[in-house]
Amino acid sequence: MLNNNYSRRTFMKTAGASAAALTLQNISGFAQISTGGRKKPNVLFFPVDDLRPQLGCFGHAQMISPTIDRLASEGSLFRRAYCQVPVCGASRASLLTGIRPTRGRFIDFYTKVDEDIPGALTLPKHLRNNGYHTISNGKVFHHADDTLESWSEQPWRPKGEWVGRGYITDDNKKIALDTDYNGRGPAYEIADVPDNAYPDGAIADKAIADLRRLKDMGKPFFLAAGFMKPHLPFNAPRKYWDLYRRENIDLADNPFRPKGAPDAALHNWGELRNYIGIPQEGPLSDDLARTLIHGYYACVSYTDAQIGRVLAELDRLGLSDNTIVVLWGDHGWQLGEHGLWCKHCNFETSLHSPLLVRAPGFKGGNVTDALTEYVDIFPSLSELCGFAVPEHLQGSSFVPLMQNPDTPWKKAAFSRYHDGDSIRTDRYRYTEWRRELTRVTYMPDVQSYARMLYDHETDPMENVNIAEFPENKALVERLSMMLYDGWEAVRM
Repeated sequence: MLNNNYSRRTFMKTAGASAAALTLQNISGFAQISTGGRKKPNVLFFPVDDLRPQLGCFGHAQMISPTIDRLASEGSLFRRAYCQVPVCGASRASLLTGIRPTRGRFIDFYTKVDEDIPGALTLPKHLRNNGYHTISNGKVFHHADDTLESWSEQPWRPKGEWVGRGYITDDNKKIALDTDYNGRGPAYEIADVPDNAYPDGAIADKAIADLRRLKDMGKPFFLAAGFMKPHLPFNAPRKYWDLYRRENIDLADNPFRPKGAPDAALHNWGELRNYIGIPQEGPLSDDLARTLIHGYYACVSYTDAQIGRVLAELDRLGLSDNTIVVLWGDHGWQLGEHGLWCKHCNFETSLHSPLLVRAPGFKGGNVTDALTEYVDIFPSLSELCGFAVPEHLQGSSFVPLMQNPDTPWKKAAFSRYHDGDSIRTDRYRYTEWRRELTRVTYMPDVQSYARMLYDHETDPMENVNIAEFPENKALVERLSMMLYDGWEAVRM
């Protein structure tokens, strides 16, 4: 998938060119079409940080996520949606521009659209250009000052009594204010406080106030409320921790390195190790792992409740019937699977992400197993809002799946992280780590330095890497070639 906006034929013509030299055309323009006099739908947009599909609507009965589960029952649930990059800055930049990552574009959490593709047409900018009032609350782009022209108002992030990464208790505030820890205290916090004592509750408050303003503004709106939990640290009001009994919290079924997995596939989960009380090397104790999983669950339920508050206000104001609601997690997250925590890798646990859409005129309870990608969100919302889909977008509108979840669809989803390019087909996940290419080739044993292959039909937990099995040589070559052929070769 290196430079995957090109087919293999195009790639072979341009082999050796640097990613910086590869440009996209017409990324600053915008399309406008008539809506035929009908009222444009509003858009309520919920990015959720580090939300994996650990939700009731995805079959996890232990999770308490009534709002998201209800939203799934009222709209379309995309059970096999994948982010393009398993890190927040790059994932959000890709999703909000509809452009895929490459070796030199959308790489890590430092990513800014203004730096990687200056002047790019973003989803909110496209809607703003077409008459929408656009508002950013909380974490939407990773950096609040990125693509400011996308918004009708200055992006807003909460300020409150918390310090550092959202600590409220006095002991944790002291740790967080210690410059040696750069704002990080313990990896979790339990406090007897109301919902809006923490940032996500304040974000819900702001979104509710905005809805009241927007109702009478006389313009369609794109309101983004980007919730920060369940991102570390796992800080949530005590009542959400109390929803779960500690003894019922399940540990990962596979807390071990997959058999045959290359070193390139693994990492030392440095994000978590930066917090107080986390060992600097080696695995977590079962006791600490259970506490962290408990904290993750509590944060999911806390954020679920904040989304519920915003949706309740949307209903109260009589706006629901003409508002598209989109909810997505920016990537997956490990909770001890493969001995890993956090994201930052090419396993299914980092790349599989929740996506739900409720739109006027579409039946509820629609569930699809079609392979969908986050770059599909921009073209889909363009179509749902009645606008022409910008030509530079590199995804496919999934509106046909909202009409018929069994519609034949794309053959693969593409993701990447640093040197590792990954493809997810109906049955397999194949990942290949490659050095910068210096000559034309698409054979996996020439330029790749590591690879892994998992058969999700027989090994859905990805516990045995079968890439080096002799009987899989032809399969590996075929999947490797699909990576080089790129996304255009498999789209519908």
